[in-house]
Amino acid sequence: MTYQHVRAAAYAPDPAQGPFKIPLHTLCLPAGWEGPLQRLREHGQGEGRSRTYRRVPTQQINQLMRATAPDVVTVDSTATFGADRPWLYCARPYPAPVTNLYVATWLKSLRRNADDPEATRLLLDCFRDLDTGSLNWQPAEVDLLEQDLSPGGTALPAPHVYRLLPDELAARIARQEPYEHGGRRLTFHQVAGVSGARGVGSGGAELMSWPPIQYVPGKGDRRPAYYSAVIRVTVRTVPFSAVPRVHLSAGVRRFVTGKVFMPYRRGVSVYLRPDASLVPDGPVPQRFSVAMLQWRNGTTDWRQGGTEGMLAAVTALDALPSADRLIKEADYWIGEGGNGRDGIRLAVGHQAAMGKHLINTGLMPSERRRLIEWAEQALAPEFVPVPKLERSRYARPPRRHLAKLPSVPKNATPEKKAEILAKSAPLSAENAAVRRRTLAAALDGTDLVGVVLHQTDDQRDRIVAAAEKDLGLEAHRREQGPETWEWQAEELTVRLHARPLGLLGAPLGGDRVPRAGREHDEAIGERRTRVAEAMASLRTSVPGAQIAIVELEWEPFKREKRRADPKHAIRLGCADAGLVTQFIQPLDASLEKDKAEEEAALRAEAAWADALRQTGMRLVPQHTLGELFPEGLNQVAFHLVERRHDGPTGKAQFTPIAVLLRPGAKCVLGRSADMHEWVPYPELLKGLTGRVRGEDCQTVAQQSALTAAFVKNTLSGLRSSPTLVLAHAQDLRKRWPWLRNDGLEQDRIGLDGGPSQRIGLYGKQLRVVRVADSDRDETAQWWAEREENDEELAGQQRGGFTMGVWLPRAPGESGRVFYSTADKASTQTKLTNDDAKLTPHVNAKGRNAYRPTANGWNPELLEVTVACLQPGDDPEAWAAFVHQQRLCRDDYRDVLGLPLALHLARLADEYALPHDDEEAVDPLLEAAADSKACRPGQLSFHFDEDADDGTAEATE
Repeated sequence: MTYQHVRAAAYAPDPAQGPFKIPLHTLCLPAGWEGPLQRLREHGQGEGRSRTYRRVPTQQINQLMRATAPDVVTVDSTATFGADRPWLYCARPYPAPVTNLYVATWLKSLRRNADDPEATRLLLDCFRDLDTGSLNWQPAEVDLLEQDLSPGGTALPAPHVYRLLPDELAARIARQEPYEHGGRRLTFHQVAGVSGARGVGSGGAELMSWPPIQYVPGKGDRRPAYYSAVIRVTVRTVPFSAVPRVHLSAGVRRFVTGKVFMPYRRGVSVYLRPDASLVPDGPVPQRFSVAMLQWRNGTTDWRQGGTEGMLAAVTALDALPSADRLIKEADYWIGEGGNGRDGIRLAVGHQAAMGKHLINTGLMPSERRRLIEWAEQALAPEFVPVPKLERSRYARPPRRHLAKLPSVPKNATPEKKAEILAKSAPLSAENAAVRRRTLAAALDGTDLVGVVLHQTDDQRDRIVAAAEKDLGLEAHRREQGPETWEWQAEELTVRLHARPLGLLGAPLGGDRVPRAGREHDEAIGERRTRVAEAMASLRTSVPGAQIAIVELEWEPFKREKRRADPKHAIRLGCADAGLVTQFIQPLDASLEKDKAEEEAALRAEAAWADALRQTGMRLVPQHTLGELFPEGLNQVAFHLVERRHDGPTGKAQFTPIAVLLRPGAKCVLGRSADMHEWVPYPELLKGLTGRVRGEDCQTVAQQSALTAAFVKNTLSGLRSSPTLVLAHAQDLRKRWPWLRNDGLEQDRIGLDGGPSQRIGLYGKQLRVVRVADSDRDETAQWWAEREENDEELAGQQRGGFTMGVWLPRAPGESGRVFYSTADKASTQTKLTNDDAKLTPHVNAKGRNAYRPTANGWNPELLEVTVACLQPGDDPEAWAAFVHQQRLCRDDYRDVLGLPLALHLARLADEYALPHDDEEAVDPLLEAAADSKACRPGQLSFHFDEDADDGTAEATE
């Protein structure tokens, strides 16, 4: 029976409760501090820059307080001088001497050049001019529901609400009786938060269970694994809704056992709770602190450590374990039963970059439901759950291009299995013929010629077998190895040429990992040239080659050997020779033989399918919405291809692109901002390799202007045809501000930073749909309540999955926001919805369902905002159309995370590997990435939301 409702872990203020105000103590920066701090910060920055640089960095002091004063809350990345907007909040005043110590430490950190006498004089003048004794904590009553409304009718919570409201609700959750299930109790404690930019990207609040759960493997002499449950509380808004939301999300944080493998260029979070304050005369912390370990120049140390570091300046370093010892035996300070050692409880967070962990990530829906429903009790009475989402009346899936094959039951007898396979044979043959015709159209009459650069003969043979099976070529084979395979079908000819990868796949730099900068650049350039020459030589004997499938071992290029990875150089060289590339790993020797063989075959099939998609081959889902949609509807998806200067090649890139699914076109089309016409998808991909950001595209304003001009130019060329624009909120809104929640207005579009205009001015056949995913909890976690379909499960808190389009029914909804969900992933064949990893659990059949090592997964709630329509359009139908574009069952095993056009646009990122031959420094400061212009009388305090705290990998 199909579910008709799903439950989102989202909560809205109860209007019957009125205001929500709490007493706190606040600390403001005195108005008289602005001048001295500005002079200190601007010294030595150059004539042109000093007049415009209005930012005093506080990332260092915020990290210091997060590590040593976790009960202090910093609410925003900007701090106004004067009493209008406090900088710090706390339940109880921090001792004045400790507060002054933090401020003095911060001021010293602003010093730019220790050898500059003028800088030293300015620092001393700054100390003299600033009266740190005037820093007094003041009692205040803070409104946690303070907000305005955007022109589009969207709630605009005050900046402090994004941090203080989650903080208050998290404190309530922590005060509840422990969570209990299956005979195990979990006690939750707050964790020091990360302050970030205001709005949807801000940090929220977090709780973590302690003591950690200990799992001892049943066989072998492996050490115990440690992990904790994590609950996050965030404030979010919904387009066109005047009511803010609180989202609860649940996940798992894993801890390192034994040695800490430091990820390349990243910090590692250390969660600690000492018995006494790390800072003399400071209060005993009530929350877990978060300090950072960092690896630089071959050594590991506490971030802000060392004799000149801020931890030493506040005398906290002596209370922390030695970093050298900690990375050798990370779990020592967890202690027996989580009680810690040496007066401190401490655990090092595990990151995916460190390698495999005995405990896998994620929670399954029943356990997620139990934990969230326990936590939500603390939100009452001020917040109530939003009404359940209702299934859309447009429930049919799209029509398929390929026939669905009958499934083979696991317990089928050999005779039954043979019968099913016999029935499937003609269907499989017809499906293969459809693929061949579709591929032939994309190739526009040319043969498909591929190169397999292999490291093992077995994986080469699997790729060949996958190609023959996918296109139904067995009966059309004309040549069979060992270097060339050829098939001649009626629709097209396919040739695969296999060559050993050889030294082209050797580590960059040979026996020594190249150093960052010029040496790495030269290593990439040298390998790129060798690959391009090898592929060009190969094409003389293999004319017409379009794709290269490259088998490359990835394991040797992890962690500190990342710069030796030749993958980027190989892709660049292949692109220079006119080939798109798809990489595949060799057989995983760490798995059991049968499992390894099965996985290797699946990898080969997936690699072959991905290679075909890069040719522009298209099987676009066919909607089942009838006359509700215009004939010949174009789908155009915009995307920003970006690479930071601290990425794999050390070069930055910013390139707006668009992908077009045009009815009647033979293949997927694409274009970038410097192209004057649409080109086949593989040409777009190859054109993205090797670019760097130009001097005319360095600032936020320049990039926003380029994006706006590109969108305008693209839409003007489609003006005469029905066109649906698809935009991914988290990707585009940083350079297309209209796509933010506070920028959207129904049926009006803004492109150049000015007032939004009626959609009709850009075309009478244009529609715009924005989608937002669950990144940073922007959309809530969800589940289907199993008792809806089985009344016997009432009260057992069982959860399930379901696929569909969903309508919110909360009062005041706009009718323009919908949600799309997917069902269970095909990789979860051995998981059940009742599997648990936090507490023991028995499923409905009375079997043990406690599986800590299982890899849980919950499909995200994709928000579909139908922003701009034409008169007479049905918003629900357009949301259903976008949902159907995720259901590409002909091409993909599972539902896509984004609609097909956006999915293909995002895949272009794999080709954004900027590189040039000259050493360069990125001129765009990270601090300005997403900032607004500062108002007079205000300094901007930047908190890096992408700081290396490891929490993204550790919590889900």
